[in-house]
Amino acid sequence: MKTSYRHTLYACYLGYVTQAVVNNLAPLLFLIFQDSLGLPLEKITMLITVNFCVQLTVDILSAKFVDRLGYRPCAVAAHLFSAAGLAGMGLLPRLLPGAYGGLLVSVVLYAVGGGLIEVLISPIVEACPTERKAAAMSLLHSFYCWGAMAVVLLSTGFLAVLGKGSWPVLCCLWALLPLLNAFFFTRVPIASLTGESGGMGLGELFRSGLFWLFFLLMITAGASELAMSQWASAFAERGLGVTKAVGDLAGPCFFALLMGTARASYAKAEARFPLRTALPASGALCVGAYLLAVLSPSPALSLLGCGLCGFSVGILWPGVFSLASARFPRGGTAMFAILALGGDIGCTAGPTLVGLAAGAAGGALKVGLAAAILFPAVLTAVTVFLRRR
Repeated sequence: MKTSYRHTLYACYLGYVTQAVVNNLAPLLFLIFQDSLGLPLEKITMLITVNFCVQLTVDILSAKFVDRLGYRPCAVAAHLFSAAGLAGMGLLPRLLPGAYGGLLVSVVLYAVGGGLIEVLISPIVEACPTERKAAAMSLLHSFYCWGAMAVVLLSTGFLAVLGKGSWPVLCCLWALLPLLNAFFFTRVPIASLTGESGGMGLGELFRSGLFWLFFLLMITAGASELAMSQWASAFAERGLGVTKAVGDLAGPCFFALLMGTARASYAKAEARFPLRTALPASGALCVGAYLLAVLSPSPALSLLGCGLCGFSVGILWPGVFSLASARFPRGGTAMFAILALGGDIGCTAGPTLVGLAAGAAGGALKVGLAAAILFPAVLTAVTVFLRRR
């Protein structure tokens, strides 16, 4: 098969769809795990925490080994780990003595793959010979959203037709996507991000105060996004009293639709709305969306708040990547790895804070989501400070 950098972009797009499956399939099954496997809310919350803790560990380690091993073997391994974890989530709870232990093993496997994908895909796209890097990065990250929508729509339809007891088969079917994309990555051309000169070392990056502000922005961007998206389905079903099918479609699916729309739209309009203006505006809108979700007495308006939150966080993660890449052109894999680490710290902290705060309030998810407003508020303040500088 003759391939070009266009095929490289396609493989990267599928990589972000895989990342969406890794991060969003299990949350759709949280209540099924609770009912069919007898798991309490605290243990289910730990699945989110373990997922992103493993991903951030991979982020730290990959800053050292990815450049030595090369992008291609790491990208292939990332998708094989993801496939093994997704298939394991459907098989291991029944095969191992403890169902929860089987879930944990599966989460660790696909979290390794997800962590590598997060570190690798953005610099691979950044290294492709394309113009308008910020637009290309925003379009790339929009495929995470379309992947999340596909996970919600296809999984909800599958469970509605075949019943909730078919969830192990569903997990195995989703494992086919990263398995096939692993083969795709063995064929496409992959360029070097920094060329023969090499990238910046970690010490050089860590001595820059501006880099640490970007790191903080990644933490708050990841937390603002995942705090809502990971709990949107359960919030809609248990907090607002709608059915699971309606909750999945009006919660995480609506969230992903508007987040993807924001990213795809910004890919076309970034010349008119520079990131220095768009990021603080998005942060302020995110605060308003959280307030609408938790304070509105109307379930419809609360669901609208979930969707607006998706739109508001759309450009945060790729936007910080693009700004950092423009400011540190020699940042290389190390910079993307450490920024991804910051994002995964936020992805861990946001949903975990929601779960812990809700648990302390007797399971009231509105209280948990109210606590998460801290993250977009900090992001807005930091982006306003950077813009004034």
